[in-house]
Amino acid sequence: MITIILFLALLIYVIAIAGLIYGFTKIKTFDAIDLEPKTKFTIIVPFRNEAENLPILLASLSQLNYPTDLFEVILVDDDSTDCFEVSGLKFKVTVLPNLRVSNSPKKDAIVSAMNVVNTDWVITTDADCVVNPNWLLTLDNYIQNHKVSMIAGAVTYGCSNSFIHQFQQLDLASLQGATIGSFGIGKGFMCNGANLAYTKTLFQQLNGFDGNDKIASGDDVFLLQKAIARFPEQVRYLKSKNNIVTTKPLNDWRSLFYQRVRWASKTTSYQSSFGKLLGVVVLMGNLCWILAVGFCLFGLIPIEFIIILSLFKFAVDAILIIKTNTFLRQKNHHLILSSLFYPLFSVCVAFYSLIGKYEWKGRKF
Repeated sequence: MITIILFLALLIYVIAIAGLIYGFTKIKTFDAIDLEPKTKFTIIVPFRNEAENLPILLASLSQLNYPTDLFEVILVDDDSTDCFEVSGLKFKVTVLPNLRVSNSPKKDAIVSAMNVVNTDWVITTDADCVVNPNWLLTLDNYIQNHKVSMIAGAVTYGCSNSFIHQFQQLDLASLQGATIGSFGIGKGFMCNGANLAYTKTLFQQLNGFDGNDKIASGDDVFLLQKAIARFPEQVRYLKSKNNIVTTKPLNDWRSLFYQRVRWASKTTSYQSSFGKLLGVVVLMGNLCWILAVGFCLFGLIPIEFIIILSLFKFAVDAILIIKTNTFLRQKNHHLILSSLFYPLFSVCVAFYSLIGKYEWKGRKF
């Protein structure tokens, strides 16, 4: 009986990941940059104690292949204690204080910026990111070619070959693959706020973050799910190598664990039924694999069964990750070791997110 239950759970997991792989292939690549720029953008960057990273982000924005009169940057300072000055830039930069009104500093920061935004299109990114020179130009070309109000884009890590960095890349690749794959099968439910564009009009029509401002994270996912629920035809994923944003990985396991707990804590509040169901399927798939290994060690199920389950599970996982990393221009270092460690890590994160507290940017949530 145990064998049958574990087999069925992992079979459902394999089918779900295979569906995401199919969806990934359905999203066509868009790299056009040949149209004359027309769209005006405001780039919103919430930050807290990022004096080390902000100059790098601003330097990458200075290299954008886009007219400086068609974009501006709003930096929203969330009670930083370090010092940072803006100077010598050819594009407009405004620094605002974060007006805190909810339990979510980042959502408050975006709302603070939206109060002074003069363009219809806004893009959110993070202070520890670097953007592609054709980032805005590709977005502009996509907007000119499609009737859209929200565009999700890819995020990857600029990482070393260390195990902790490569593990994070594997984890992020799985999330990016699931994001693209879900859009490909018409069930988009996830995105990354480090590369998310939408119109101010849409933000106002959705009443911003109303309804989920008590949750510390989710400025990206909850807004996306509200948009898809009301205007599904206006929300798209832009699969473009010109549109990939690169962010910094974390350097210690404690911070990584808390970051993933922060990400996982919003899953139970998803508006998307598909997102909730997929989250349960992935959790059960990883949990059942761990249980199967444990039962095998105690002689309750044969080792041949574990080998078969592992081959199916890790095969579909590897296909999705390799496809995603190829798109993200990442190599697959430590793939086997990371894949073996990932189920235990993800299950611990999932269960801790239901009962535990976490720390982020010097604050406890």
